[in-house]
Amino acid sequence: MKSFIIAVIVAAFFLIALIFGARNEQVVTISYFVAQGEFRLPVVLAVVFLAGFLVSWLFAMYHITGLKFTIRRLKKQLAIATNNVDTKKSDTDKPPLETTEKEVEA
Repeated sequence: MKSFIIAVIVAAFFLIALIFGARNEQVVTISYFVAQGEFRLPVVLAVVFLAGFLVSWLFAMYHITGLKFTIRRLKKQLAIATNNVDTKKSDTDKPPLETTEKEVEA
């Protein structure tokens, strides 16, 4: 639900940027490394905003995926440790045979 709300807010900002851009009918010149192009300002604003959003989203997904793998690894370690503790606990509940024989002799 939280990610849906964030997506709606980002979409609203995008629409607001388009509305502001639509009021500016200026043509801007963009120079590439080897070429030049003239575009309307709203188109440039929309493309730059979308490119920034996509790059940020990719970095966020990379980070979130790493965290999910870490959580999965730690859960497996916890399960193994819990099984080891349960095994040791069940072993300590039963007295070893050597101690019972010594107690009988005394």
